[in-house]
Amino acid sequence: MAENQTKNGPDFGNKAEINRATYADTFICNLISSFEFCVTSFGANPLIQLTFLNLEKPTLHKGDSKCRLKYLVVFELCRFGFDYYQSLQAMMFAVEEINARPDLLPNVTLGFQSFDTCAAMRRSVEGTLWMLSSGNKSIPNYQWKDKTLLAGIVGDSGSTRSIQMAHILGLYRYPQVSYFATSPVLSNRNQFPSFFRTIPSDEFQSRGLTQLVKYFGWSWVGLLATDDDYGQLGIQVIKQEISASGACVAFVETIVINLPNRNAPHVAKVIKESTANVVVVYSSAFSFMPVVEEMLRLNVSGKIWVASESWSTSAFLSNKRFKEILIGTIGFAIHSEKMPGFAEFMDSLHPSKCSNNTFVDGFWEQLDPCILCGTENTETTQDCTSRVNIESSIGKSDLRLSFNVYTGVYTFAWALQSLLQCKPGKGPFHNGECANISSFQPWQVSRDYMPSTINENMHVFFNDKGDPPAVYDIVNWKLGASGNLEQVIVGIYNSSAPHGNTLMEETLKPVQFSASQVPYSKCNPSCPSGFQKVTIPGKPTCCYKCDPCPYGEISNHTDAVECHQCSWDMWPNDKQDTCLPRSIEYLSYNDPMGASLAAIALLSSLVPVCILGIFFYHRTTPIVRANNWILSCLLLVSLSFCFLCALTFIGYPRPEMCLLCQVAFGMVFAFCISCVLAKTITVVIAFKATKPGSMLRKWSMIKVSYSVMGLCVLIQICVCVMWLTFSPPFPDYDTQTQSVLIIIICNEGSSKVFFWIMLGYLGLLATISFIFAFLVRQLPDSFNEAKFITFSMLAFLSVWVSFVPAYLSARGKNTVALEIFAILSSSWALVICIFFPKCLIILFQPDKNSREHVYSLKVKLRRIGRRREQSRPNSKSGKRRKKREIIVQRVSIRYGRYIAHEDVEHSHLQEPKKSLALGLRTSSHIKGGVPLLWSPTFVEITKIK
Repeated sequence: MAENQTKNGPDFGNKAEINRATYADTFICNLISSFEFCVTSFGANPLIQLTFLNLEKPTLHKGDSKCRLKYLVVFELCRFGFDYYQSLQAMMFAVEEINARPDLLPNVTLGFQSFDTCAAMRRSVEGTLWMLSSGNKSIPNYQWKDKTLLAGIVGDSGSTRSIQMAHILGLYRYPQVSYFATSPVLSNRNQFPSFFRTIPSDEFQSRGLTQLVKYFGWSWVGLLATDDDYGQLGIQVIKQEISASGACVAFVETIVINLPNRNAPHVAKVIKESTANVVVVYSSAFSFMPVVEEMLRLNVSGKIWVASESWSTSAFLSNKRFKEILIGTIGFAIHSEKMPGFAEFMDSLHPSKCSNNTFVDGFWEQLDPCILCGTENTETTQDCTSRVNIESSIGKSDLRLSFNVYTGVYTFAWALQSLLQCKPGKGPFHNGECANISSFQPWQVSRDYMPSTINENMHVFFNDKGDPPAVYDIVNWKLGASGNLEQVIVGIYNSSAPHGNTLMEETLKPVQFSASQVPYSKCNPSCPSGFQKVTIPGKPTCCYKCDPCPYGEISNHTDAVECHQCSWDMWPNDKQDTCLPRSIEYLSYNDPMGASLAAIALLSSLVPVCILGIFFYHRTTPIVRANNWILSCLLLVSLSFCFLCALTFIGYPRPEMCLLCQVAFGMVFAFCISCVLAKTITVVIAFKATKPGSMLRKWSMIKVSYSVMGLCVLIQICVCVMWLTFSPPFPDYDTQTQSVLIIIICNEGSSKVFFWIMLGYLGLLATISFIFAFLVRQLPDSFNEAKFITFSMLAFLSVWVSFVPAYLSARGKNTVALEIFAILSSSWALVICIFFPKCLIILFQPDKNSREHVYSLKVKLRRIGRRREQSRPNSKSGKRRKKREIIVQRVSIRYGRYIAHEDVEHSHLQEPKKSLALGLRTSSHIKGGVPLLWSPTFVEITKIK
């Protein structure tokens, strides 16, 4: 039954309920002669039991005449277990503190029992059974049923021993809180349903150590672990984490605990010969010490040791003897907080107050060898006139283990507090029932494990696996003023830190290594920027060669796994380690080529205007009148616009400009070629209409030229409308032609078929004009415009046929320049071939611009026969006329290349040559009516009446 007592404040003096001298006197643990348990107890209900590794620690410091026990399994000599004795006192301190608190478990007094497992598996199992059977013997499969309530067990310190204990305690659901067992196996709730711990699982530590290795850029590390559960499970996790992070494991070696030398010679040789300068060690300090001794013998230095929490704060490894080997060590240590009042509590355990107490004497002798001066330590040579300050000594000692024990006791107190505060009907059990604090079941205590508040700044809680949040101190071994190595906290690792900042880099302080800089530990030298790592077949991924980045890609950091391309508007520099903005290029007016083409287009557009002015000034002259004035004006205006449309291709390609330039080019050229075709078709129709019975006579009186022009332009309009509707041109960014440039051009559309249809249609019009002009090339010389049209169309087609392959092969702004050149060239072909000959006559050969020259005919008469005319009566007088001889002559009329023949009959009294010449000059008519034309102007010649 629980004892109901009224609590006062904590009293660390001579307390009647707890005689600490009595606790210590009951410790009888002789590892050599017996396996009897070392038991310390304070009777109360509920009861907390505590197990310890052992209170006697092995040591390599020989010659200690005051060593009281021998640990024959590992070392020859031993020394007092300072840390574990201090942890035992932390449990007592926690129990007293809880019993003295009025706000925690009021009217309930906690009791405890402690057992020493002596670091033996057999002891831990026997001790667990002993606790369950509540007697002097350990009875398997037996649970005590007396009045003493067992709230739970705090222990053990070792993972392997804790696993064995948890298997047994889990059968009865007794809560077990370990203060130093870190094996990830213990997080399995199916196997260990009632196991909790106040130290994080090694799974968190392995991940944290991997982050630490990655933080310093070490990608080639060695792994060293003991062959127990702690070492093998921990090193397995860290090996997986290191491989997943992209680093490589150079070697994995094992410290064999059962061998006298711990396999140290082999391990030290591997470490010495390895190129890895960083070694992660998962081991206890005792097991790792032989390896350090062997490293010291082989004079191996310059290695960086990454320590697990088991040895990262070791006191005897910090000796200055090992400073050349272990200086710069960095690792994780158990996070601890201050325990207010604990130093005063330890100070009360003075030999003067606890006479004939073996462990109190050992504790103080560990703090100060002079403390027992005048008693049995008469051989000391030290000055024993001063007394050590217990508070400063406790402050300098490692309280991490003691703090975990202290926290474990408090978790039981708060679990019991939850049972005590339960209200009937609102409890966590069936039908809202509550547990009776005087007769609770063990599973009810583990069911009510909840966040614990130790003090206003200290809170403890567990996850669903019974693990606390992983918080580690990052310690660095630096050389102290005394010459020994000191463990200095340089940062914190917190698994529950927000935003994945578990390493809490903002808390990291400068780390001291054996060298002035961060040690280098890689299989190969780092690949500089501009290179990428390429794995070597048959070797680890961290052993690689450095290859330059492929063309067009960069790597902007060392040891790049792969290169990456710059964004579309950037390009790598020569070293391929950074992206530079690409220059934007287009055919602009500031560009020499663009400025030249623009100037040529502007000046060229003035030429048709000047010709139009010449024609207008000489509009009454025969050669202008003979060239269909309206069609000539339309053709000249369209040619001027053809030159000007080249300007739309120059400048920054905006969307509206891309739409305008291509459509304007197609429409203007279609109108221009339509004018030429209309003139040519009109000539053909007029020529063919002179034949008797020709169906084309009726077309000679219709405005054929305008109909042809309208139809041709309408077809091109339809093509352009479909182009703009289904696949309009748009500005395109060409990043492939030149690596350092972005060339902006107008793309003809997602489907370029309409562009080629438009261009093909212009070629079709030009081809038709060429064919018709070729057919009427035999017109008279003075009016023979057809041969010039033939040459102009031939030049036009030659330009655009040559344009197609050149356009397809050109890139960038050269494509635009080529199209402008084709526009200008084809427009000049029309101007030169059609209008320059006329301007030459008008301006420099005015004598040829006369009616006589334009309409002059070469007439040749040739007698082909004669006949006599029969006499016939006169219609008026009735008399017969005289017979006269009629001369038949053939008149050959040459008009340029066209020759007309006409048979002329006349009497010998006439002068046909003179009469014919006169008649022709006066545009008289020859029999049969032969139409002769120059352009659309008709001259009809018939014989003289």
